[in-house]
Amino acid sequence: MHLNTTWLRNILGVLMILAGIQHFRDPAMYGPFIPDALPKNLITYLSGAVEILLGTGLFIRRIRPLASLGLLILMIAFFPLHVLDVFREAPAIGSKLLAYIRLPLQFVLIGWAWYVNRQIVKTSATARPMHRPRDGQDVRRHRS
Repeated sequence: MHLNTTWLRNILGVLMILAGIQHFRDPAMYGPFIPDALPKNLITYLSGAVEILLGTGLFIRRIRPLASLGLLILMIAFFPLHVLDVFREAPAIGSKLLAYIRLPLQFVLIGWAWYVNRQIVKTSATARPMHRPRDGQDVRRHRS
């Protein structure tokens, strides 16, 4: 089965940007995921900014490999929070059912980020590097 990597990458980028924006629109929604000993607003805003930056990075060719790796690491880092949420008496996500649904969804997001990263790295490794002439250099190539 052939998946259109460009579409998958772009949809993931847009979803991450929207998720990051949501951290600023409704920070209280993310507070219950963060342990009480930590500064909830600071972590919420920082994680939102990271999601926006990494999602945007998927649209910028030069930083795409790093952004996709960052998203993969971020999705893996968020996984334990969702595991803990399943075992809470009052899950942060809203209900036990939603917590149980969210857990396998996190696996989907991890797999999605991994697939996009793998395709980007594979494409980057086979792509010809862009040649940028230095000032004063002739951009045309001449045969000798």
